[in-house]
Amino acid sequence: MTVLDLRLEARVAAIGATAIAALSLLVVPTPVHAWQSAGPSPDGTHVDVTFSRDVAPILQENCQVCHQSGAIGPMSLMTYEDVRRYARRIARMVEARDMPPYQYDADVGIQDLKEDWRLSDEQIRTIVAWAEAGAPEGDPADLPAPVTWPDPAEFGLAERFGPPDLIVRSDPYDVPSVGQDRWWRPLVPTGLATDRCIKAIETKPSVVGRAVAHHANSDFRVAGERAGRLSEYALGKVGEIVPEGSCRKAPANSDVVFDIHYWPNGVEIEGDQVEVGIWLHPEGYEAEHDQTLTLYFLQGGRGYDIPPHGTLMTQGIHTWDTPVKLDSWQPHGHTRLVAMSIEILREDGRKEMVSMVSNWSALWHHSHIYEDDVAPLIDVGDKVILTAWYDNTENNRYNPDPDQWVGIGDRTADEMSHAWMAVTHLDRDSFEKLKAERAARLVSQRPDRDR
Repeated sequence: MTVLDLRLEARVAAIGATAIAALSLLVVPTPVHAWQSAGPSPDGTHVDVTFSRDVAPILQENCQVCHQSGAIGPMSLMTYEDVRRYARRIARMVEARDMPPYQYDADVGIQDLKEDWRLSDEQIRTIVAWAEAGAPEGDPADLPAPVTWPDPAEFGLAERFGPPDLIVRSDPYDVPSVGQDRWWRPLVPTGLATDRCIKAIETKPSVVGRAVAHHANSDFRVAGERAGRLSEYALGKVGEIVPEGSCRKAPANSDVVFDIHYWPNGVEIEGDQVEVGIWLHPEGYEAEHDQTLTLYFLQGGRGYDIPPHGTLMTQGIHTWDTPVKLDSWQPHGHTRLVAMSIEILREDGRKEMVSMVSNWSALWHHSHIYEDDVAPLIDVGDKVILTAWYDNTENNRYNPDPDQWVGIGDRTADEMSHAWMAVTHLDRDSFEKLKAERAARLVSQRPDRDR
């Protein structure tokens, strides 16, 4: 039995023994000490870690975009004085991989991801070493040059792709400061005169609306009929990138119907709007294959109840009629979801772990986008197994009330059990070609003695 098998067995046993509270802690960070990070200099002497030279560049690259005045972070991390007071807290958060907020196990399954927010082990060691050393400032002359940060109201993917080619805005909606969950489903024309292939998509609530927009899904409609999924947004998500050679179609003469879930939480907002920024390939762009984004259920029968102080595991098994390439995977649930995994059961009986999230947080949803050369290839007859674990006990730090029964539903107080997956639909020749290219690449990367 492999370490991974033992780990999964322990997770299932913990659920059965009502001990799922430990689930998100099963991957225990290895203690990191100052000497591990600082390391020796070329002459063998100890090298001190300072804020100005070592820590500030890490914060600038990974943290300051959110932790600055007017952004969503709860404190500013722009100056030494800002950061010093939170040094130990920052060290704890990065060592536990709670920050940056990208929940994805670092030692299970595929690790080559696009838009990966995780710090490297070396960066984590550096921050922890600095905090343990007393948070020294160092020489201010070593500070990196300041960054001109984009307006938080702008699209995040614009830095890579430029301004969106098309922006679809929902009709305004007034969100009360107090009340039950609200749903807003306006229909808005795209203005497209021809079919176009989408390069990337970003759904963006208003800056103030990010506090109350639980999710915002969008679909195309043509002549009143559903014509494919446009996008999905949930708290914390940035966007979706369609791989080169695949086409997620934006139809001509289409409308976009929004499904926006507002969750009043003390902030009254007048005329809130959600925007979907769409980057398009040029007219005439020819893609080899179509890509679709779909919600794949786990619960089977679409119904369950989690008892007070209880736990639950749900699963879903999915297949396709043609070969596919799995481009991205995004777990979805609410406050009782604590972990989710995705595996492939091959037709010959082999099982492969693709990805796992052991420290799920409903505050941050991510579309985990696989690098093109490692995106899983799934043949007809292969099965994708999605597994989710829920904790309705007081040990779940995000659980608002462990005394309540929790059932499936759309409200924030309810639960959901599904994953969003984007897949490129392949024909047999393309599937076999991709397999052969990957096999050849693996052979070429082996040492000469092993060929």
